[in-house]
Formats: sequence, C-alpha cells, structure tokens
Amino acid sequence: MEETKVGSKKVRLPNFIEALIPIVVMMGLMLLGFVGKTGYTDAHMPLVVSICVACIIGGLCGHSFSDMLAGMLDRLNATMEAILILCTVGILVASFIMSGTIPAVIYYGLDLLTPRLFLPVGCIMCAIVGLACGSSWTATATIGIAFLGIGAGLGINPAITAGMIISGAYLGDKFSPLSDTTNLAAAVSGTGLFDHVTAMVSTTAPTFVIALILYTILGININTAGYDPQVAAGLQTALASKFNINPLLLIPIIVVIAACVMKLPGLVGIAISVFCGVLFAAIFQGMTNIGDIFKTLHYGITVETGNEIADKLLNRGGMDHQMWTINLILLAVAYGGALERCGCVDALFGGLKNKLHSVGQLVLATLLTSLFCDATMCDQFLGIGVPAPLYSDKYDEMGLARNMLSRTLEDCGTLWAVMFPWTGCGAYQMGVLGVHPFAYFPFAFVNLLNPIYAAITAFLGRNVFWADGAYTNIFGKTTMHKPAGAPEEAHEVAMKNLERLRAEGKAPKVGK
Repeated sequence: MEETKVGSKKVRLPNFIEALIPIVVMMGLMLLGFVGKTGYTDAHMPLVVSICVACIIGGLCGHSFSDMLAGMLDRLNATMEAILILCTVGILVASFIMSGTIPAVIYYGLDLLTPRLFLPVGCIMCAIVGLACGSSWTATATIGIAFLGIGAGLGINPAITAGMIISGAYLGDKFSPLSDTTNLAAAVSGTGLFDHVTAMVSTTAPTFVIALILYTILGININTAGYDPQVAAGLQTALASKFNINPLLLIPIIVVIAACVMKLPGLVGIAISVFCGVLFAAIFQGMTNIGDIFKTLHYGITVETGNEIADKLLNRGGMDHQMWTINLILLAVAYGGALERCGCVDALFGGLKNKLHSVGQLVLATLLTSLFCDATMCDQFLGIGVPAPLYSDKYDEMGLARNMLSRTLEDCGTLWAVMFPWTGCGAYQMGVLGVHPFAYFPFAFVNLLNPIYAAITAFLGRNVFWADGAYTNIFGKTTMHKPAGAPEEAHEVAMKNLERLRAEGKAPKVGK
C-alpha cells in the first residue's frame, strides 16, 4: 500500500473497498429516499452522513480531522464565487419579474412562436443568451423561465420545454470564454482557453445540429389538438393585468448580454442588470417603496393573477429562494473535497490508466470518470477537476493535444452533471425550471448526445487533436493547424510519443 507523510504522520491510500464505502453510503441513502418512500428525498442529509463516513475512512488511512477539514475547505473556497453568483442570480430573477421583463418576453413570445417553431428557435435563443452570459444558470433563470411560460401557453409538455432550455443554455455556456467551467477545463488541462473552445466545436457543434433536427421533428409531430389558443390568450391577459407590458421591458436582457460582451466580472454584470431591473420596476411598474423592493429581492415576488400558469411562473426568485440550493452545493463540494483528500478517487481510478491502449479507450475512460465524479461527488467542478490530473500524462503518452483532454472533460463533466437531482447543477435547474432532471434529461439532446458522439468518433479515430497541431476530422482526413497550448515539458513528451506512434503506423500522418 502506497504511503506518504503528512506532517509527522504516515498516510496511505484507501484500498478499493474502503474507497467505495463513502460512495456506496451516499448512493444507498439517496436510493432509499427515492425508492424506499421514506418521505425524505433531498440529498442534504445523505451528504452530511457521507461526509462523516469519508472523514472516518480518511482517519483510518492516517489523515487527521484537521487535514480532512482542510481538504473540504480548499474545495469550498474554490467554489465561493459560484455560490455568490447563485445568490445574485436569485436577486436577478426577482428584479426581472418585478420589472416586467420576464412577463414581457412571455407575452411577446406567445405572439411570435408556434408549436412547430418553438423548440428549435427556443434552443438557439437560449444558446445565444448562455454564450453571451457565460452561464447556463443565468440563461435558464431568465429567458428559460420565459420559455417555460411560452411552452405552457402553446400546449407543449414542460419536460420537453425544459430539455430544450437545458440544451441551449449549456451549449452557450460551453462555448463562452466567460464560463467558469470553460475556464476551469482549460486551466486544469494546461491548455489555452480558445484552444479549448476550438476543440469543443468538433463534438458539440454536430450534436447541436442533431438536436435542432430532433427538436424540429418533435415540433412537427406535436399533437396540436391539445393546443388551445385561449390558454395563450388567457396567459397574456393575466400578465397584462398585473404588469405594464411594452417592448422597452426587453432592455434589461440586452443589458445582461452587453455586460458579458464587455467582459465585466460576472458579479459586476449581474449587479448592473439587477439595478436595471429595479429601475425599470420603478419606472414602468410603479414600484418605488424601498421596503417592497428589498423584500422582493430578498424573498421573491408574490403575484396573484388568477391564472394558474402565470402564478406558477411568476412566484419565484429572490435570494432566499436560492438557499436550499446553496446549502446543497456547500455540502456537495465539502463531500467531494473529503473524498479527494482521503484518496478515494486515486484508489478507484489510479490503476485504470495502465489498461488504456487506444484513443477511444482513453476518451471513454475520461468521460466515465467525469460521469462518476458528477454522480458521486455531486459537483460538475469535480467532474472536470478530478479526472484531469489522473489522465493528463496518458494523453501525452498517446501524442494527443491537451485541448483534447479539456474538450473531453467538458463533454461529460459539464453536460451530464445536470441529469442528477442531487448535484448542484441538477438541484438548481430543478428549482428554477420546476421540472425533475429525470423528466427533462431525455429531451436535453445536446447534453445527452454529446459524450456519446465524442466516444464513438474517438473509437473510429475521428475528431482527434494531436500534439503537433494536426487534427483528424470526422471524415478521417488529417490536416495541420496551430498546436494547442500545453506545458512545455508535457508538450515535448507528447511530441516524441506522437513521432514514435506515426513511425509505428499507430497515428495518422498529415495529409492522410
């Protein structure tokens, strides 16, 4: 058993059984809640118990409690900005509702979209907002909520609408240089940010096209017999009865996009957008009492229109509304930090690398490890950050570019984290959209298909980025491009291995 020293104490990696115990406890308690009908289905208490179990395993392996606590605090510190953004997103949603911005988007959207056009057009619009904002969370919490209302008015299943929203928002998030996961994936892989974004085009763009085709087919085949124009008309009437609706109310959304295009820090951009929402609430909705404004931003808005759909859509937002999700994220990140510090991840996956002998196997292993970390550590940041150091030298050994690693981390680590209701992403989107992840994920075609497409093309030797800048496209042709950024020593190792593999006929030559 491998041993190291922490201070004056010797510590070791847990064995395979020990490493599995905290994960089995977590998954067992979650399944007990969902399947056993205990009356408790949240992830919070299972996470608390699992953190305690992980600390016990760490103690058996020689870690002190202070060392385990330090591991948890390190991870929490790394995610505090995201948690602060989560607080402000709740305020942003409240400000956009009380200003009439979200009601206006719903109102005008019901005039512009039909059941057949709604899904593909909505996906594109969510992607644009996600790209400009650099945040899937902001996209779903603003335009996403609006599209839920439009979809309801058009008679479309909320699970399909939510899946479409998730697809578009996460696509935009992946491609945005402002996104935290995009920057994280590039950083932990040791490659350039725009090298990473370029690499993602090879897998995410095709799946986006496939998704749009599927959404178009769904739209064409939607049973419009359930579409009652009076539902849309009633929703519009309800919105107009409580809000002064006019096109100027769309300006706050433009402010959000402009702030991100100007590359303002996320918190600054959201703060400006909130101010704009409050200003518009005062000008157009007559909300000038400071106490009412603060209460709305803190606790969310309460609207009674007499229309069930409108009331369900509008009674949300506020900083306080986000606390359930924030509590879950704090516990999830602490749990992941405990697992990482006691060595559970290394014990489970450290030996796998020696059994990987092809690009397809390596990509699949990376995808599955990211998925495992998403599902068991409850955090997409760990789904990206944990596998990177495990496999980076293996990518060098196979002569691959580091942006091949970063792309693969995001293909699953970012996109599939939202499918689990006990992860920070899944819990947040479930809270914002009001649809369970197990219901919407089959319709989130970009998220669902992207890692599958990445794995299949890798096994076929396609969509591969090599260390010298060569790229093997989907048709199997290899052309030369600018090499992706990588640590100097790692790049030298990867180049020597690539030359050897080409000489052995195990890697394609440029022009072939």
